Amino acid sequence: MALLSLVASHHNRDLNTLEQLSVGAERLGSTVIGSTVTGAVVLPTCNRFEVYLDVADPDAARAEVVSALSSMTSLDVAAIDASLIAYEGDDAVEHLMSVSAGLESMVVGEREISGQVRRAHIDAREAGHLSPALDRLFQSALRTSRVVASSTGLGTSGRSVMSVAFDLADPTVAWRGASALVVGTGALAETGVGVLRGRGARVSGVYSPSGRADDFAARYELPVVTAERLIDALEEADVVLACSGGESIVLTPNLVAQAMNSRTHSLTLIDLALHRDVADGVELLRDVHVVRLEDVKSHAPEESMAALESARAIVAHAVARFSTGESGRSVDPAIVALREHVFGLLEREVARVRPGPGADVSGYVQAAATEEALRHFARSLLHTPTVRAKELAESGQSDEYLSALSILYGLDVAVPDDACPAQEIDDSGER
Repeated sequence: MALLSLVASHHNRDLNTLEQLSVGAERLGSTVIGSTVTGAVVLPTCNRFEVYLDVADPDAARAEVVSALSSMTSLDVAAIDASLIAYEGDDAVEHLMSVSAGLESMVVGEREISGQVRRAHIDAREAGHLSPALDRLFQSALRTSRVVASSTGLGTSGRSVMSVAFDLADPTVAWRGASALVVGTGALAETGVGVLRGRGARVSGVYSPSGRADDFAARYELPVVTAERLIDALEEADVVLACSGGESIVLTPNLVAQAMNSRTHSLTLIDLALHRDVADGVELLRDVHVVRLEDVKSHAPEESMAALESARAIVAHAVARFSTGESGRSVDPAIVALREHVFGLLEREVARVRPGPGADVSGYVQAAATEEALRHFARSLLHTPTVRAKELAESGQSDEYLSALSILYGLDVAVPDDACPAQEIDDSGER
């Protein structure tokens, strides 16, 4: 069996495509499990859609996922296939660890993603879709994210998709005493209630398009807003946090216009749902302000290069630890150094071809194809040296390998202990 991840994210796809791919995410795992796929974990967030699989045949597994998504969404097979970048083996391991550590996030270093990865892991386990290999992978990725957070200072600013979105709403919302309505009952809604209250807002109610608001409302001591009272709740609200992630638009121009008829003050809508809760055109209504994920992406802050480099070193080390058996651990530093060298060059090239905010669909398609080709080349380049490293370590010839790597590439293979805390990665239990 082999590990395979199929990835579409804000790096290579527009958010509208990601919205479509996320439709039916809860059903995807049970749909693809079979003779070719023995394990599946689906990770849909506000700016990515990813599937992690334990497979016998990567090509056949990809075809099954594409076919299943086509039956669940409005996208055709060709569009879905073009949207998904595939990572196999060590590349799939490295990608999940980078995602969990916040290195691939819209707001780099944000901590919300580790909770979303943990939730995807738990959901797959409870659904019976978690193979032993995927279980080990996700536990290792979550441990690595904790090591990155505690060792590098990455994300210590507390910036996240949520915080950036709320900051963008500052000009139109006087937070202290503001009346806030929450649409949705998932992890983002839970975080949102805390952020709203922390800013001094009064959360006046929760509305769930799926009708699952009762438990959420009881947990946070909120009134439930029914569909019949939604317009009334909008009339009273100063700000709405919309993050239901359902399959249909919640706040239409007509609905919001009705609510605005009897208002004398503005309304701010913060839409963080991957599948939009707020329809296009609502922002054209008088005194209505909308903050969307596209706005967050274009205003996301940058993290320091030193913190990023330290985090990537930890991830590279964790990948080597995950993939190398005990007998081969004497070459861990060599594998880490080689991967860092190759993937450092790769990431610089990928960053150059990625389109900026507002690029058209063709730009994303071309960038995705280029990135996939570059990653395939990097995998091919690393395959033989990695295999040889493990073989030589098992035969007691690791010193020769380390020396050759230093001579040929000029690499410092003695990775500092404080940059790659192996003990924490190996021994920290999942919490």
